[in-house]
Amino acid sequence: MTERKNQNDKNIDGVHIPIMVKESLEILDLKSGDIVVDCTVNRAGHSYEFAKVIGKSGVLICIDLDSIALAEAKTKLDSIDISVRPSVHYINDNFANIASILKSLDIKKVNSIYADLGISSQELDISGRGFSFMRDEPLLMTFKSSPDESDITARDIVNTWSKENIADILYNFSDEVYSRQIAAGIASQRKHKEIETTFELVKVIQKSVPYGYANGKSNCATKTFQALRMAVNGEIDSVIKLIDDSKQVLEEGGKLVFITFHSTEDRIVKVTAKKAGLSPINKKIIEANYLEVRENPRSRSAKLRGFANLEQKTKNKYADKENVKNKTKKE
Repeated sequence: MTERKNQNDKNIDGVHIPIMVKESLEILDLKSGDIVVDCTVNRAGHSYEFAKVIGKSGVLICIDLDSIALAEAKTKLDSIDISVRPSVHYINDNFANIASILKSLDIKKVNSIYADLGISSQELDISGRGFSFMRDEPLLMTFKSSPDESDITARDIVNTWSKENIADILYNFSDEVYSRQIAAGIASQRKHKEIETTFELVKVIQKSVPYGYANGKSNCATKTFQALRMAVNGEIDSVIKLIDDSKQVLEEGGKLVFITFHSTEDRIVKVTAKKAGLSPINKKIIEANYLEVRENPRSRSAKLRGFANLEQKTKNKYADKENVKNKTKKE
């Protein structure tokens, strides 16, 4: 099972290419001295650029569940000259705990929060944790580089969860149209032998879906792997909590920016931010341009959204103007 690459694809196994860096900087509009939280720092692809803008007087909080990623992020950020490098904190934790993380650092308010919700190239290509259906690996899918025995894994889900629950996560987390058929195939297979590796799971999926879907342009396992990863790491709950808590840690006018990679994630971000009272910065989704997609196909599904923490008075001012316009039209 080999992965097809076009000749312009700059992805190399184990090397992560940050997505929409220029666009992220533009929407964040960082200033010297800002306090910035990178919720998914990975290898500091975005944070390296953030650090150069906020400078010596700034503060950068780098969060990641993967301790190996954090160590590599530190190496990259340490390469910035100390005379212009901001103060940097490295936090091995879930970004859902942003409020307690900032409290432990004695930081009450921040200027910007950034979260790239995509899975990194390192996880896909070299982690050995079963994120990719292109490699035969144990079914773990945990963002933690060293998961505890208490941590749930993809293997736990496919071998112990009910058929109904598996179908629900496939449908709700990735819009998998054949969720029930795949769940039924998984339940049938595990009666004979536990599903332990990625390739074993792929075979089950291929047998469970129609021939055209199993042999289509997109790999038929894509959505199942996505949904399992999201369930294993509690991604939806973490995103919702981050957005809810951002209201209390963002200064007035502070920004919360996301890069999402599929419709479920983007929908959750948009709806939750609205419920939380955050104001959209860009009503139209920002996507990677043609050249970036050509050089990094993994960017093709990326969507960039930003929100601002505006005080109610400010928002009401605009609402009042709109009401006056509507009233005038009626009269």
